[in-house]
Amino acid sequence: MSKTNNFVFWGLYIVAWIIFIGLSIEAGGLIVNFFFSLYKPEFIPNLYQKLDLTAMYRDSRLAFFGIYGFVLTISILKAHLFYIVIRLMHTMDLSKPFNTFVARQISQVSYYTLSIGLLSHIARELTKNLMHHGFVTDSLNQFWGDSQAFILMGAVIYIIATIFKKGVDIQNENDLTV
Repeated sequence: MSKTNNFVFWGLYIVAWIIFIGLSIEAGGLIVNFFFSLYKPEFIPNLYQKLDLTAMYRDSRLAFFGIYGFVLTISILKAHLFYIVIRLMHTMDLSKPFNTFVARQISQVSYYTLSIGLLSHIARELTKNLMHHGFVTDSLNQFWGDSQAFILMGAVIYIIATIFKKGVDIQNENDLTV
């Protein structure tokens, strides 16, 4: 592998770590925000992202827990997705990338990406429905505005994972015949 490619790979590895740390902070902040909104809602304007759903909590606890469940699940899945990417990049041997671990990790990345996209789409449709019932959901669009991109990206990564899996099978078959 050339020096430029190796440099780009390690640069992307560092970017993946930065994204993972940012997403972990976001997920942790949202978890803290959730508990504060239950027990001390007066502190919410001082917290991370100021996600204030106390009016929804007063009107419908089911809607509050459902929406917050989507927000927390999606943020935790995004952080875990980048953890898988970091594990993949850390243990992948670039001189021989076609192995079962890499194929399995790429498949997991596609499943997590598709799950994030589908959950985001469901949550977006649910908030549209809640908006028709008089709930204020403007602050929630930032959490699932990119659902279509995640669904498309999940499909593309699944295709790549399938190709990788086939490459592993061919490589294993060639290793046995030689």
